[in-house]
Amino acid sequence: MRIEDYALIGDMQSAALVARDGSIDWLCLPRFDSPSCFAALLGGERNGHWWLGPTGRRHADRRRYRPDTLILESEWDTPTGTVRVVDFMPPRDRNPDVVRIVEGVSGTVEISTVLRVRFDYGRIVPWVRRSNGHLQAIGGPDSAWLHSPVPLKGGDYAHRATFTVKEGDRLPFIFTWHPSHEPMPPQIDHDDQLDETEAFWADWVSKCSYDGPYRDAVVRSLITLKALTYAPTGGIVAAPTTSLPEDLGGVRNWDYRFCWLRDATMTLDALISNGYLEEAADWRSWLLRAIAGRPQDLQIMYGVAGERRLTEMRLDWLDGYEDSRPVRIGNEAVKQLQLDVYGEVMNCLFVSRSRGLSADDRAWTIQRELLDYVEDHWDEPDEGLWEVRGPRRHFVHSKVMCWVALDRAVKYVERFGRTGPVAKWRTLRDVIHAEICDKGYDPSRNTFTQSYGSSELDAALLMMPVVGFLPVDDPRMVGTVAAVEKELMSDGFVLRYPIAEDNDVDGLPGGEGAFLACSFWLVEVMAMQGRKEEAKDLFERLLELRNDVGLLAEEYDPRYGRLVGNFPQAFSHVPLIHAARALS
Repeated sequence: MRIEDYALIGDMQSAALVARDGSIDWLCLPRFDSPSCFAALLGGERNGHWWLGPTGRRHADRRRYRPDTLILESEWDTPTGTVRVVDFMPPRDRNPDVVRIVEGVSGTVEISTVLRVRFDYGRIVPWVRRSNGHLQAIGGPDSAWLHSPVPLKGGDYAHRATFTVKEGDRLPFIFTWHPSHEPMPPQIDHDDQLDETEAFWADWVSKCSYDGPYRDAVVRSLITLKALTYAPTGGIVAAPTTSLPEDLGGVRNWDYRFCWLRDATMTLDALISNGYLEEAADWRSWLLRAIAGRPQDLQIMYGVAGERRLTEMRLDWLDGYEDSRPVRIGNEAVKQLQLDVYGEVMNCLFVSRSRGLSADDRAWTIQRELLDYVEDHWDEPDEGLWEVRGPRRHFVHSKVMCWVALDRAVKYVERFGRTGPVAKWRTLRDVIHAEICDKGYDPSRNTFTQSYGSSELDAALLMMPVVGFLPVDDPRMVGTVAAVEKELMSDGFVLRYPIAEDNDVDGLPGGEGAFLACSFWLVEVMAMQGRKEEAKDLFERLLELRNDVGLLAEEYDPRYGRLVGNFPQAFSHVPLIHAARALS
């Protein structure tokens, strides 16, 4: 399957990817970052999958989400009739469940299913037994049950069934995970859970304040972002997958199942701007727990419960998506210095407070300590928001976000009456601003550059007017936007930065697609410049890159006409929402 052939279902603690042919090829339980029980996405069927559809494995003729929900419906038209499969994960009570309901729409259709459970990222073949008419798979700490009126037969380390459905038939399959040392959890009622899941999402979407011309795209993006929140703690993952390549067949394969502060703050900004303040309160509580101790030890990312050790490992037994190796779990970027996150955190907390989030004395104390760190380290080189694995540099975007941290601190004091050395913050804010305009700007080309002393550009420069560093009509910003359009546009989309053999900025071989967030940033800036028609044209081209159920990966590769990178990606859906609001 292509990456865009997948749809997402989830319960706000984990998520599954369902392919267009009816196969669940990726599912980690019980959390987003747990080892998988289906990993065919990164290997093959032998690494675990659950296929359910008409005999012959035809792609579904139609797929959709039920309006304003995360309930997926896939339909197949066959010579003998039409069948529908309804896939969803109910918001979790105790144990995670995946529910699949086969519905006969018309005629009579022969259906087949194959279940291969493989724990620990496709490595552990479980012991499977039948108990009270149900299947149980056990392997190490993991256990999973399959409840269904359809009996499955074992053979060749898989379980299969073939059966027929007629018009009006409804046959449920319920897959439930639990720790192997615990007894079998209670079986859920599929119809009750379907009704409750639909009601949950309809109620959540009803709170959306966006009412512009792109409501369908915005609502689907908001639902996707909500699905990437980890409900027990308030953490927000960047994506539910690992190692989907930025370059097909290449090595740019990373684990995104963690909580990047940058991605989370941008996600919250999108949620807050559309009426969702509760998520901001939950995330602030998560943040305070995650960085408890010494705030100066702030990491750029954490586990969904605030874990700090995210050791990067290679899973050599997996072939990788389309032979893109290595497959990685964990992420060494956790050790990087990325100064922009301080600005992202300060901005998010300021916006949340401005939108009505209650005051929190402990939060302000920690913000003060984060600002102390910015004061001492803003002038150091770092790895920047793109997490380069080459040498540290004085990235202009990182410096701008240090300016943002101080700017929002000043505004916090002015607007909300907090105490702090505001005169010192104002002075340092001005010093940083002046240095960026001196060392990060190329007057001969009338553009800001990626880093001090560099001649290269960076799409993150487009964020300078968005965060208020300079007015969008400042001649230096006009020149920068024009330079980005001239030098970073490829096939009509914006690249993050130039990738060439003579440019070792990220320290990695191979190329990559167009990072979708960058093109959405350009849409937003064009709209700010009053170039609404140009912005609208680009925005609608970007919307066409979404798959049939409205989801986006991290990048789009014009070379192949395909989505690439982890999927679905919060960092793509967030700027989609902001761009839609800018156009509205």
